[in-house]
Amino acid sequence: MSLPNIFGLAPDTANYIGFAGMACIIFAYGYITGTKQPNPYIQHGVNLLGAALLTISLTVHTNMASLVLEGFWAAIAIWGLAKAALARKGTP
Repeated sequence: MSLPNIFGLAPDTANYIGFAGMACIIFAYGYITGTKQPNPYIQHGVNLLGAALLTISLTVHTNMASLVLEGFWAAIAIWGLAKAALARKGTP
């Protein structure tokens, strides 16, 4: 199954966007591993950006398993951002 190239991206451009997304996710993982008290907004925000960029790339180079993975990755990042926002307000 192939998705429509809704962004009208050239294949090489889609690859560059996908690599940027991959770099975001790797950075976020390294950040939480190497930081004693990671900022959840950085951690989950960068993960969400990575998932979004990879999803854009996947509209050109469709791989359904990867697309589903990015959907879950984005959902978990949004959940983490929501938890951080609620914790900041003092809600458990």
